[in-house]
Amino acid sequence: MSILVVLHEMGHFLPAKWFKCRVEKFYLFFDPWFSIVKKKIGDTVYGIGWLPLGGYVKISGMIDESMDKETMKQPPQPWEFRSKPAWQRLIIMIGGVTVNVILGFLLFSMILFVWGERRLPVQNLKYGIAVNPISEKAGLKNGDNIVSVDGRPIEDYFTLTKNIIIDEGKTVQVMRDGQQVDIALPKGTIRSLIKGKAQFVDPRVLTIVDTVYKDKANFTQDSLVKGDRIVSINETPVTFFDEYLKERLKYKNQEIALNVLRGSDTVQIKAKVDSNGSVGFLVDAYTLAGAYDQKYGFFACIPAGVRKGWETMVMNVKNFKLLFTSDEVKAKESLGSFISIGNMFGDRWDWERFWTMTALLSMVLAFMNILPIPALDGGHVMFTLYEMITGRKPGEKFLEYAQMVGMVLLLALMAYAFGLDIWRNVFNKG
Repeated sequence: MSILVVLHEMGHFLPAKWFKCRVEKFYLFFDPWFSIVKKKIGDTVYGIGWLPLGGYVKISGMIDESMDKETMKQPPQPWEFRSKPAWQRLIIMIGGVTVNVILGFLLFSMILFVWGERRLPVQNLKYGIAVNPISEKAGLKNGDNIVSVDGRPIEDYFTLTKNIIIDEGKTVQVMRDGQQVDIALPKGTIRSLIKGKAQFVDPRVLTIVDTVYKDKANFTQDSLVKGDRIVSINETPVTFFDEYLKERLKYKNQEIALNVLRGSDTVQIKAKVDSNGSVGFLVDAYTLAGAYDQKYGFFACIPAGVRKGWETMVMNVKNFKLLFTSDEVKAKESLGSFISIGNMFGDRWDWERFWTMTALLSMVLAFMNILPIPALDGGHVMFTLYEMITGRKPGEKFLEYAQMVGMVLLLALMAYAFGLDIWRNVFNKG
């Protein structure tokens, strides 16, 4: 977030300097009463505040977070923001959002260049899908093949759940026993997916072992190894992994006998099932189903990164719309503060995840800042565009009051989001 905030504010700082505006402060975080560190270079004080709620640049003659009313009472000076032509003020105000959008495009491009993009074409799902409680309640069955959502074809498995949520899918079309079946999604499906952070369906695969967790497994006769295919539990046949998962739950805290195919041989393995029904191994369902990492060359990654960045921006717009229009998307379940952002990074360091989250947040920051709300860049842009269209500049008193209202709204929203995170994490209310 600090990277994004500094670059965002740099997007305001540089055009302000180009247009000969005096920039009084450039701060990471806010500094009411005191700063952690500060240093004046030329006309500008650079510093780090103690309140980690973003950052700001204070441009002379601009009504902003500082609410410096005394300066605004004085006659405009040539170096002040209010003395510049409207088109220059507009460029200064959209500079931060512009940097965030370009940064998002650049990061997505470099992510695709270095790591590629995970894909799983739905036609690769040889055995169809495996249902979970959400999709089973909706009427899907193990072995169905996904065709489309609301008649829009689904080409990649990894876009299915996102499309159902973002586009508020009403129906899912599947191939079942050679016939296309139209399945209406019951009310509550989208909310269940959001609350459970779950996929709508899983790929249906054979029970082939990928990884054995030695510290969790408790084998009493022989041991599973990578490549083993489990074909029965206590003589009950299990062809697919979803069948294995269902059957194993019958034997919590008991010893079971697993028949496995190892090469051309059949081997019997005995193991103790723990209280969760786990034996201590992993099946890599996505790889077994045919997932792969699509690689991009340097020149191919740029348009692909721009495409991915634009799709992310569109997704942000649709997400925001759902907060106001959907019966199933609740603000109290979707909003979060920096605690929620931190939780999204997982419990181990991963550079791909780090840069992907940074790119995503850069696009989120761009979208949120361009909203036409006073105190955000979009509010200033809205008033500037009004001036350019009508030829009348809003009064400074009006701008002061608008700034105060906007700041109150934003602080209230931040406090609400932070409170939700405290409630979820401390009181564990979900």
